[in-house]
Amino acid sequence: MKEKIINELKTNIGTYVSGEQLSRKFNVSRMAINKNITKLREEGYHIEAVSQKGYMLIEDREVYNAFEIGYDNKNEIIGRNILFFSEIDSTNNYLKSYASQYEDVEDGLVVISDIQNDGRGRMGRRWDSQAGKGIWMSILLKPSLLPYKVQIVTLGAAVAVVRALEKAFSLQAGIKWPNDIILNEKKVCGILTEMSAELDRVNYVVLGIGINVNHIKEDFEEQLREKAISLKEAMGVEEDINRVKLVQILLSELEGIYRCIKNEEYISIINEWKKYSITLGRDLVITKGEEASYGKAIDILDDGRLVVEFNDGHIEEIMSGEITVRGIMGYA
Repeated sequence: MKEKIINELKTNIGTYVSGEQLSRKFNVSRMAINKNITKLREEGYHIEAVSQKGYMLIEDREVYNAFEIGYDNKNEIIGRNILFFSEIDSTNNYLKSYASQYEDVEDGLVVISDIQNDGRGRMGRRWDSQAGKGIWMSILLKPSLLPYKVQIVTLGAAVAVVRALEKAFSLQAGIKWPNDIILNEKKVCGILTEMSAELDRVNYVVLGIGINVNHIKEDFEEQLREKAISLKEAMGVEEDINRVKLVQILLSELEGIYRCIKNEEYISIINEWKKYSITLGRDLVITKGEEASYGKAIDILDDGRLVVEFNDGHIEEIMSGEITVRGIMGYA
């Protein structure tokens, strides 16, 4: 009932809708309408009520929930169903558990939370996921891929994030291989891809995306302040950024990328990734365990492997490991 009422108010934004009209349309009592209006206000909607006129929705604040994010979603796969939590341990953990319990889990299911208590990045690093500060979301995908090709999902997601930032805010971001989105030489977004697979097929992929949106510098731990940035900080604005708009655009961009993956249009994704890359042609430090090597990124292959020419002259294709790019995230 709440969603029906708010949808009606959104359809008539800027004008009053009488309680009697709502009561007749949805075949419920005026008291039921009033109770649901109260609940909507508690969720953050600014609804003005005037005697003899009715209710009017005032759109002057972000309401971050599944209904708003999914409103007018025209995607056929990504985000047709959205699960929203005010607090969760990890959106990736939730989706992995969900997918392991239900074989018929739908392709494109999205989980979003305002807070993560156990958010993670690559290599098990903790990802600080405060309330109101960022976008913490995961998408369950069921692509027809061989396990060794799953890296294309990560690369494609990075392209989708860069596109979304450009469309939403005209921000020119770059991609650090394989999964970091960089603004002003600092990390604004991380992508964590996890999968369940057999030898010859992928059962499902959980694509986690974390974007720093409304942090101020002091919100980051001291050791991260030279490496991390938020959209708010990068844009130099004082007011908080509306996360709903960005998530909606991002889901739309992910839909396009996922269609490319389903159609095996990997080259188009790789070429666009290269366009946004801040890794190719740059000096690197490649760390595997305790060992560090030095070289330059010269190419990326169709399966996402990075081609590195090391300082001793040999060329190697790497699929994993930690790389540091000279000139960004505090590396001089």
